[in-house]
Amino acid sequence: MTGRFARERVRHELVRREVRVLRTELVAPGMRRVTLSSDELTGFASPGPADHVKLAFPDGSGGAGAIVTRDYTPLAFRAGADGADPELDVDFYLHGDEAGGAAGSGGPAARWAASAAPGDAITVMGPRGSALPPADIDELILVADESALPSAVRWLGALETIAPAAPVLGLFSVDDPATADYLRAFEAEGRELRWFSGEDRDERVGAALREARIDAGTFCFLAGEASALVPLRRFLRRELGLPKEQVDVHGYWKRGISGHDHHAPVDPSDAD
Repeated sequence: MTGRFARERVRHELVRREVRVLRTELVAPGMRRVTLSSDELTGFASPGPADHVKLAFPDGSGGAGAIVTRDYTPLAFRAGADGADPELDVDFYLHGDEAGGAAGSGGPAARWAASAAPGDAITVMGPRGSALPPADIDELILVADESALPSAVRWLGALETIAPAAPVLGLFSVDDPATADYLRAFEAEGRELRWFSGEDRDERVGAALREARIDAGTFCFLAGEASALVPLRRFLRRELGLPKEQVDVHGYWKRGISGHDHHAPVDPSDAD
């Protein structure tokens, strides 16, 4: 690792785990938390704030035995205590659909999560690797829609360990203003968490980012619908000239595309 914002990368053995739903909870409008449990979760590790696991579940579209997989951020893991099995929380956004909905987590994943009940089976694979947060963050900027709120939670949690006094600017594009409840526990002095709703919410997020103070110690994490992130990435990388190590951008879904590969470059014209 060299240079500012260098990040250690950790590889994990790829493990397939058969788990069952332990409980579910609506934690904010359209955000359902599914807690999974199994002794096969023993040894599960996910130290990176933007880690993802692959979930495999029934398609639900009528094809007998059809299975689909989707990637999700593991929100929280708790090792088993007093003989209990370990638990893994995964949050799903239930609105929209993968072919053009508000946050890309609709379709078979959202249908499964909306009806999930204790005892339902699902397969968890990964994570395959982790990118640990940089240890030298002076300030953190988070840009996210509903699909990336679990990653925002994990970044805020990581910051409490590596730089608890660092200011945070959060710019969140959401369909329902009440989704702000999702991050209520992370509100604190020095953290400006702003929520944008309405048809022009992505444009207002972009305007707020342009008005933000961004200097050499500011680390930027942006995730959500890929097309909406392109102008934000271009502003940070091209107009401000920030190095790639300072700007971490992920297209978790893409309007009009089912099963979008979040590893794909957000801006095909500039893959760096």
